[in-house]
Order: sequence, then C-alpha cells, then structure tokens
Amino acid sequence: MTQDDFEDVLNRICEQLTSEARINLFIDAKQFENRVREVAENIIGRNIIDFNSQAQAFPDIAINNFGIEVKFTNKDTWRSVANSVLESNRVSTVEKVYLIFGKMGGIPEVKWEEYEQCVMHVRTSHVPRFEVEIGSNKSLFQRMGISYDTFRVSSMHEKMSYIRDYARSRLKEGERLWWLEDSPGEEHSMPIQARLYTTLPIDEKKRLRAEAVLLCPSIVKSGRSRNKYNDAVLYLLTYHGVLCHQARDLFSAGSVANPNNDDTGGLYISRSLKILEEDMKAVALTMDDALFEEYWGQKVLPENRISEWLKRADKEAKGWVPSKELFQDK
Repeated sequence: MTQDDFEDVLNRICEQLTSEARINLFIDAKQFENRVREVAENIIGRNIIDFNSQAQAFPDIAINNFGIEVKFTNKDTWRSVANSVLESNRVSTVEKVYLIFGKMGGIPEVKWEEYEQCVMHVRTSHVPRFEVEIGSNKSLFQRMGISYDTFRVSSMHEKMSYIRDYARSRLKEGERLWWLEDSPGEEHSMPIQARLYTTLPIDEKKRLRAEAVLLCPSIVKSGRSRNKYNDAVLYLLTYHGVLCHQARDLFSAGSVANPNNDDTGGLYISRSLKILEEDMKAVALTMDDALFEEYWGQKVLPENRISEWLKRADKEAKGWVPSKELFQDK
C-alpha cells in the first residue's frame, strides 16, 4: 500500500465516521477507537488490524508500515494531549504516523492529519507529553528546527535539549522553567505532594535555603529592591514542590539571621548567609550543572561555584561587600 493509497483510506474512514457521529454521537474514546479499527478493516478488506493491541502502544493502530494515533473529545476543540516524547512503546514496524481525531462537541466531525504536522506544543507533567491540534499553523518540530523523524530517534538527553530551548523561548518576564532533566546521568522528579516551607524539618530548611541563595545571589540586594526573592521562591516551588509564602523569612527574618537573639549587630542578610556558609559549600559540590546554566547562564565547575557566587553577589549588593564578609576561610 502506497502513502497515497493509505491517505485515501483515511479520507474514507473520516467521511464515514463523521456521518455516523452526526446521527449518533460516539460516547467515549474507547468506542471511537474501536470503530476506527472496524471501519479501517472494512475498507482495506483484509484481516491485518490487531483489535487486541497493547494498551499503551504508539500509535494506537498499526497497518503495515503506517500507523494511526486516535484522539477523541466531547468538547468543541481540535486540540488534545498526546503521547510521551519518549515514545518508548512505539510499534517498531511503523514508519509513518497519522492522527485521526473525533470531535463530538459543536458540529461533530472526524478529521485526519499527518502526526508530525499537528504536534504543536509539549507540556511537562511527570513526563513531557506532546499536544496535538488538527489544523495547527506551525508544528512544534518546525519551531524547534528539527524533523519529527530525527527527533523521535534522538536520545532523551538530546530531546530535552530541544524541548528546553523551546520552553525557554516562551517564558515571560519573571518566569522560570519547570525543571527538565538536562544532564546525562542526572534524574529529578517533582514530588507529587506540595509542601509548605514552614512545616519542613530544620535541616531540610537549611539545605533548601542554601541551594536557593546559591542559585539566586540577587537576594543580597537592598531590602527596598522589589522581586529580589522571586527566583529563590520559584526554584523551591518548581524544583522541590515547596511553597514559601513569606519569602523574606528565608534569609532576613530574625529567626534565621539571629537565632541566638543576641545584640551583635550587622545586616541580617549577611548574618543569615554566614550561618549558611557550610551548607552552601556542601550543595555547591552536588547540585546539577544544568541548574547553574539555567540560573547563571553558564556552567561552573563545582569547586568554583562559591567564588563565582561571591563575584555575582558583590555586583548585586548595596551598602556591603559579600566577598569581604563571607567565606573568609576559603
């Protein structure tokens, strides 16, 4: 069967299912997918379709070297979440994938399109997943500058590099990327439960504060500076699932800067960071390279991260010089 022959089959499937949907709506995705299989087999006229294929297989229906991914919605939209970018369950014999989409909202209709052309976005949850849309103006792969066939056979590390660049291009001012694995051998998963910073054990609070301030030296700015804690708070939320609703309490509250309640004076921010010095040294040696590339704009060797932080902090601080007060034993 040639590509033209197969696309003719797709046209006939969509015409028939559109007619059926306008008489009696399809109820759910399973019913619709089964009907796609039945109609495809009737049109082709041979018993070549597996009606008991693996539930998570991609695409849903394999016909020789062609495949059909089936999407269904009761809403009036041509957009849907699709498969994982991993495509770990891809049917090995399939070379060309098409999408058949059943839209039951509004005027019921069934359409098809080449899968590559209708992938228009990638979203991240526990794993990055494509989003598809029939009639999309520009595919995700065009935006990323790589063909689908090249992308799908790339390593996960290579895929994430493209996805990361795409996601970064869409950020608005003050936004940060949801963490995407970027370094070979590094794995990170967002905790499924959200936690409040105030409920965490003391040791975990110190470690998280050390990580946040190391990545975000802007916290040393003047107390009048707006948004100086934004990056630190977003880091805790997006990377650790920790919500801190009183950001200043991380670094300049008396409880962290003057835990002994003495009268030795000095800036609270300086005193709180002095307490965190050993923790900052420890996390500097273990944190993922990609985090520094994301927050600092460059990779820095673990042993150089404290000295680089001091340079950045000196540029941010007003009224005091961090490098003259902190890490004096370095």
